[in-house]
Amino acid sequence: MRHRSIPLARASVALLSLSVSAVLHAQTAPAPTASDWGGVGLLQTPTARMADDGEVSFTASHTSPYSRYNVVMQPLPWVEGAFRYVSVANRRYGPEWLSGKQNYKDKSIDLKVRLWQESRWAPQVSAGFRDIGGTGLFSSEYLVASKRFGPIDASLGLATGYIGNRGDFSNPLRVISDRFEERPRAQGTGNFNSKGMFRGPVGIFGGIAYQTPWEPLQLKLEYDGNDYKREPQNNNQTQKSPINLGASYAVNPNVQLHLGWERGDTAMFGITLRGNVARAKSTPKLLDPPPVARASAAPSAQSMGDIDWPALSRTLEENAGLRVTGISRRGSEVIVSGEQRRFYYPAQGVGRAARILDSELPSDTTWFTIENTRLGVPVVESSIERSTFNSYLDNRTPLSELAGHIEQAAPAQQRRESLYVAPLRRYDGAFNIGYQQQLGGPDGFFLFQVAGTYSVNFHFTRNTWLSGTASYNAYNNYDRFRYDAPSNLPRVRTNIRKYLTTEDLTLTNLQFTSNHQLGKDLYGSAYAGLFEAMYGGVGGEILYRPLNERWAVGAELNWVKQRDFDQRFSFRDYSTTTGHASFYYQWGDEHKITSMISAGRYLAKDWGATISVARAFDNGVNMGAYATKTDVSSKDFGEGSFDKGIFISIPFDFLLPRSTRARATFAWNPLYRDGGARLSRSYALYQLTSERDPDFFFDNLDRIDD
Repeated sequence: MRHRSIPLARASVALLSLSVSAVLHAQTAPAPTASDWGGVGLLQTPTARMADDGEVSFTASHTSPYSRYNVVMQPLPWVEGAFRYVSVANRRYGPEWLSGKQNYKDKSIDLKVRLWQESRWAPQVSAGFRDIGGTGLFSSEYLVASKRFGPIDASLGLATGYIGNRGDFSNPLRVISDRFEERPRAQGTGNFNSKGMFRGPVGIFGGIAYQTPWEPLQLKLEYDGNDYKREPQNNNQTQKSPINLGASYAVNPNVQLHLGWERGDTAMFGITLRGNVARAKSTPKLLDPPPVARASAAPSAQSMGDIDWPALSRTLEENAGLRVTGISRRGSEVIVSGEQRRFYYPAQGVGRAARILDSELPSDTTWFTIENTRLGVPVVESSIERSTFNSYLDNRTPLSELAGHIEQAAPAQQRRESLYVAPLRRYDGAFNIGYQQQLGGPDGFFLFQVAGTYSVNFHFTRNTWLSGTASYNAYNNYDRFRYDAPSNLPRVRTNIRKYLTTEDLTLTNLQFTSNHQLGKDLYGSAYAGLFEAMYGGVGGEILYRPLNERWAVGAELNWVKQRDFDQRFSFRDYSTTTGHASFYYQWGDEHKITSMISAGRYLAKDWGATISVARAFDNGVNMGAYATKTDVSSKDFGEGSFDKGIFISIPFDFLLPRSTRARATFAWNPLYRDGGARLSRSYALYQLTSERDPDFFFDNLDRIDD
């Protein structure tokens, strides 16, 4: 057990950081900036500050011998999450025959939570965990407070583990148990490091950030809680001074440059690129047709018999993105059934369709209803009162009043008069560019493939179809891909190298699917074929999702067999039954959170559960994390200990000059392992019924006249 007194100089620095005189003139407080580790902080140490809600940043920094590449996300105003790779210049990843001269790469996940928001007299307080989901080589736990005094933001914190490795005093938790006196060395397994949390001596850290009169420039002074005498991999560093100095320069709101002098003898330089996905707006839709103009006179049609229904359907698809399957009437209400194929925001598609119907339908039609379908299955009916909609377009009715004249209902088998049935479109296909990558492996940090793909759908009925995708390798650097991770489980995923390198021309999937609405709120799906690159088989799914409710429950069951490495029509010997029961729930009003817990049997015949939590922003961006734990032991699972990852999903609509419903999903999983592996399926029912979300339509109602 180590007992150390706190030298007077250290105590003075610590006290000074929280006792800056309030006589400082009023000046803009320092904005949160990235530390060397990517999260909001000074240089080596964190502060209690948070970035703006919805911010995503990438920070690259170098302080010899470490280069850090950090991605940081702010899914909630009080939660910061990060993942990173640390490249260690003087350590090799593996044997030269495998890794060549590649530096060692460490993977880690961080979490910081705000416990208390700053007030006039009280500081902001946050607690954090560094490297909780990686190898644990840099693991640390801390509590930090920050207080603003004019242009100065002062911070003071306590840490166990890496951030507090100087060990200024013994751990006070030793009164609970002697095990808190010493911290065990990290095993590098990727576990949550719970056995080492809050253990070992406690170190003090802190410092100040100063906003200079020149707005782009911020200066930093820091007392480092680490003395670098217990570095991972016996890679101890000389520290001539615990005082670190630095500066951050904002080139523009999205780019920051960082310089510093650390450990008394080592330069630091870094760059941060950042943006806010919560505030992101769509690029101007220069390639979209303008909405149909308001008619200056009453519609020419005096009755339904006067209308050219095929022409109206073409206009609805070309201008409103609605591929019509049928049009019917129920009293003074006209119902258009079809699939929205262009506009991401439901209100925008409904508004455009209502304009078109208003210009064509007789005046005795008082309500327009759009029955939105997905892959032939009705999902939701959105009805809008014609007169109120016109009044809104004429600026005589506010948006809030219009909302009261819009109704959403579950599609039901009610008696209707059919006016038009569109012919079935049996075939559609498209060429695309495919891309996949592998990060952080010992045989190459960045391995990737670019491929040309062709996808096709052939419909037998509106809700029964055959889909397939063929892929041809255009370019890759897989000649360096030589490493197969060891596994104590059936190789359900760790054979990935062989799937990626055996053939250039592959059949990624070929699947027969039939979807059905089994009841007002009940959906079912049956499917068979080649589901993904590694598995084919048969399966089914059922989902109960009441309209305008925050919850849903579902289950899926599959029998699958492992495909051959050439990804054609032959199979390997391994087969299994896999399936899960899932519960979905959406939390919160101001800050919406979508959560899922799924329990069942995984591909390696292990049993367990997956938890996924994501922030759902009003504009459709999702940002979250997941973790899977099964009955496979950490030892049998191998490096990583359990499956986990971070993801962000962004509508492509933000990026393109033409409206689209497509999404870009970026997921980071530190390792590809066999434990907790799930079947990759197309057409999951919860995603297909996403427009049953109780809030998304009305949260974006202002787009109804776009």
